[in-house]
Amino acid sequence: MQSTGEINEDILVLGCGNILFGDDGFGSSVVEHLQSCSLLPENVSVINAGTSVREILFDLILGEKRPRRVIVIDAVDANRRAGEIFRIDIDEIPKNKVDDFALHGMPTSNLLRELRDFCHVEVVIIAGQVESIPDAVRPGLSDALARGVPVAVEEVLNLCHEPCGNPAR
Repeated sequence: MQSTGEINEDILVLGCGNILFGDDGFGSSVVEHLQSCSLLPENVSVINAGTSVREILFDLILGEKRPRRVIVIDAVDANRRAGEIFRIDIDEIPKNKVDDFALHGMPTSNLLRELRDFCHVEVVIIAGQVESIPDAVRPGLSDALARGVPVAVEEVLNLCHEPCGNPAR
């Protein structure tokens, strides 16, 4: 994982998850594809946050210079079709995932809200519906979510070419 240091780009893409636990590695898989993509604009920074997203969000909130948009990519269980890729609002993160250690954890959700509401950074969450997350170490995405990786990559690329919005409410 690279340090955020000072973000000089307009858009920051964060891939979240643990590659050792099946579908939980979805965000990291999407970021891996994005990092080898020549279609990303120069004003975009892509980071494989793994399970360290909280530290990166703290750095962003406390830093003087912030991106205008943060795109978070993570696996989620929202009772949808396995492998489905969708956007989810911070306030719609499923309650059944409140105790998870990644995007779904309450502290991380709170940090994303602070980034959006107090730092005026647009926050977009792209989620992939998990088929399952194993109880033991088992690297590799399910076939359903692996098919969703190119869909998520295209969604991120589209967002990177759209003007950044103003999340102030």
